[in-house]
Amino acid sequence: MKLSTHKAALLSATMATAVLAPHAFAKPISEADKAQILKTVDANAVNIQDAALKIWSFAEVGYQETKSTALLQDQLKAAGFTVKAGVAGEPTAFIASYKNGDGPVIAILAEFDALPGLAQTADPVKTGIPGQIAGHGCGHNLFGAASVGAAVSLKAWMVKNNVKGELRVYGTPAEEGGSGKVYFVRDGLFNDVDATLHWHPANSNSAVQGVSMANISGKFRFHGVSAHAAAAPEKGRSALDGVEVMDVATNFLREHTPDKTRIHYVITAGGTAPNVVPNFAEVYYYVRHPDPAVVKDVWSRVEKAADGAALATGTTVEKEITGGVYALLPNDTLGRVMDANLRKVGGITWTPEEIAFAKKIQTSLVNPPSIDSVKTVEPYKIELEGGGGSTDVSDISWVTPTVGLGTATFVPGSAGHSWQNVAAAGSSIGVKGAVNAAKTLALTGADLFANPDIVKKAKAELAERRGPNFTYKAMLGDRPPALDYRKAASSARE
Repeated sequence: MKLSTHKAALLSATMATAVLAPHAFAKPISEADKAQILKTVDANAVNIQDAALKIWSFAEVGYQETKSTALLQDQLKAAGFTVKAGVAGEPTAFIASYKNGDGPVIAILAEFDALPGLAQTADPVKTGIPGQIAGHGCGHNLFGAASVGAAVSLKAWMVKNNVKGELRVYGTPAEEGGSGKVYFVRDGLFNDVDATLHWHPANSNSAVQGVSMANISGKFRFHGVSAHAAAAPEKGRSALDGVEVMDVATNFLREHTPDKTRIHYVITAGGTAPNVVPNFAEVYYYVRHPDPAVVKDVWSRVEKAADGAALATGTTVEKEITGGVYALLPNDTLGRVMDANLRKVGGITWTPEEIAFAKKIQTSLVNPPSIDSVKTVEPYKIELEGGGGSTDVSDISWVTPTVGLGTATFVPGSAGHSWQNVAAAGSSIGVKGAVNAAKTLALTGADLFANPDIVKKAKAELAERRGPNFTYKAMLGDRPPALDYRKAASSARE
């Protein structure tokens, strides 16, 4: 889909929904039902906290989340869900299901991977953890715990009221660069899902529906010839030279790419000793843009830069795409339902101790906003511009109506993927936001089970947004999951 076509589809669908009164399609469940669901989530809060803090301490990176996924699966099994593990070719992935006859199929997403390089204690000052390499700087420990808590509470309501339909929890690993959800979509595991719910830890409470950036990520491995760098440099061919020439060529490429293109890289292997010409080096790249077609085009140009670098340095290069995601398609129909339920739940109140914790963290930030913002819910809107990050939730949003929210689990003003976020995600501040998210997800799921007209309208909106004749094709092709993408590059390769 070309960028202009993509934007036109978004705008057309927005015009079709924006004139509707808020929540025009909802026939809300009774106040008694809502009270029951909220009470159940509160009762499950201790399990949400237990899972969130244990997963925070595990701090397992993508496709290595063995303890984290086992904990969540155990909670779901204990609540009466049927769990199928190792789906989509991913050992730490799972689908948990509770089904009561025919009816809507509603999915809730659960993430649980940590980020490398962000080990941090749950203290409001920068304090690393010796021997630990990763931390939950994106709050996925809270994400997975709250989603499971929401599902357990929603199932209890379904059982008590004999609600028909199927509730699923999709345990999706490796969101951070591993594109875990893409393999679920590619394998057809969302084909029969009527609507998908998710959330994400944030600095504020909001059900604003927006877009994200499409992304392709991958590794370029250069192979050369080792030699003594002083005694016989002419006999060597430096793989590190190949990486560095590629990086220079790609940096010059930046000026000649479409606006909003983002290119990032990090050298993950570059040799071990200055006096040995490196025979192996590796560089890890991301390319982003709102339009998937632009991402594919720019990525092909980065690959050509790698080929040219190998030619120039007398080395060879091996390329591997390790991840690739679409841009997120917002759904205004579901967004309005989600917003109504978030407002029902309300903002977050911190204790004096939590306020002191937050203020201490804010001393490390530049011009942070007031911490009182966590008490409120931001105005609802649908945003079709911006979206600096990428997410594998995006691929799901092209095959089933998808809606998300954010709750205040971090201190206002904190940057994503920061030590400040790791500290908050391991504290009661993070847990409180997670419980609010669980309540909102559970209420929204109940609305969708009770009101098939909402789902029908959401599906019509999805069809309009993605345009006619759409066929899903994964950005990362037909490769199997890159289960070792977080493992260190081997410098011993020839």
